[in-house]
Formats: sequence, structure tokens, C-alpha cells
Amino acid sequence: MARLGALLVGADETRRWRLVAEFLEEYRWESSETRAGLLEQEPSPTGDEHWDVFLAALTEHLAAKDGRGAPPWAETRSLRRFWFPFNTRAARVDAVVHAPAAFRRRGVYVSAQELNVA
Repeated sequence: MARLGALLVGADETRRWRLVAEFLEEYRWESSETRAGLLEQEPSPTGDEHWDVFLAALTEHLAAKDGRGAPPWAETRSLRRFWFPFNTRAARVDAVVHAPAAFRRRGVYVSAQELNVA
């Protein structure tokens, strides 16, 4: 996660989503122990609070899918105003209904489907 955060610095939105998709694809193939290690180190700030919080939400979401709690660094990140990364009417409705809990509680509204194809 720390390496992903570093790669997001200065990248445009399209590149950021591509990097997230690549991370998720590689993450799926790792052993449980390796996956846990990939989430432990706190990413440095990306320069965009939305993405900093997204990384925390993604970390908690992935850890929960593996039956673990999120690392302590992820607990402190949240937004004051909701963020809809995919900001069309249909995407907003889908995200409100289907955003994973780790994202909703931080104010990031992205549906689980968007994470699967990010």
C-alpha cells in the first residue's frame, strides 16, 4: 500500500485508477501472509486528501476480506465531505447503495463493482 501511495503522487485520475487496478490484481494472487504485509506500512501523503483516505478505506476493506483488522494507521483517515470518485447520477446511486462499509464510514462512495474493475 505504501508503494501504491507513492505511485499515485502526481498521477492523473486515469493513471491512478489503473494503478489501483494493477495493485488489486497482484494482491489477489499473493498468500495471506504476504497480503497482510502489503497493508501494514502507512503510505506517505499523495498530495490529495481524497486519495489518502481512499487508500485507508481500501486497506481496511482488503484486510476485512482476509478476516483481519486494518492496521492502526488506517483508522485516522476520513473525509469531512463525501467524495464520489465516479460522479455521474447512476454511479452516485450505485455507490450510495453498494459502497463497502470501510469506504462509507470514511465518506468515500465507490461501489464494490467499481473496485472489482477499477
